Amino acid sequence: MSAASPTPSVRRLPPVASLREQVHRALVAAIVAGELEPGELVSVPTLAARFDVSATPVREAVLDLERRGFLEAVRNKGFRVTRVSDQTLRHVAAVRLVIEPIWMERLARSFPVGQLAEFRALADEIVEGARTGDLIAYLQADQSFHLRLMGLLGNPVASEIVSDLRDRARLLGLSTMVASGTLASSAQEHHELLDLLAAGDGPGAKALMERHIGHSLGTWAGKPED
Repeated sequence: MSAASPTPSVRRLPPVASLREQVHRALVAAIVAGELEPGELVSVPTLAARFDVSATPVREAVLDLERRGFLEAVRNKGFRVTRVSDQTLRHVAAVRLVIEPIWMERLARSFPVGQLAEFRALADEIVEGARTGDLIAYLQADQSFHLRLMGLLGNPVASEIVSDLRDRARLLGLSTMVASGTLASSAQEHHELLDLLAAGDGPGAKALMERHIGHSLGTWAGKPED
């Protein structure tokens, strides 16, 4: 059984949405990125100290993540970060491959070039998070980038499904990629996708998105790719 880890340095949360939602997104990102490892024990007080917030929004976020299967309660100790099987990760990637590449191909037909600078700025945040090793910032910018692109197609149900699927991934190879410098290189794919969308290249955008999602089963998960 894993012992609770020492409280890391305080991480200030970005001023977005409600405090509960900020904590929720930060916790999901920390779990997905492997900053909170499978089997690790956490508690509401230690998480409140980690994010420099009161216990109430943390408790609400933790209970929600328990319902969603990210955490499991451990009597008198707090909550344990759950493990996700390789089979589940393959299932998640398979569903994403059915949805996201086709939608990016469709978006290339009507991408609003007037919003390109806004998406470039988000892609820059992703690259910077990868370059500096700030995996929370990296994943939050990455989530915002992809969901905003999905939102341009005007189907909130599809966006909600993609958001949930992306949360279900566990990208435990990101820290290793930061150390080797390969995460920053991979992050450039977001700019490549924007190039293709702005050029109206639907097949190119579809192919890049397929490759991008494939990383979730390969290097992002700490496994070699063909």
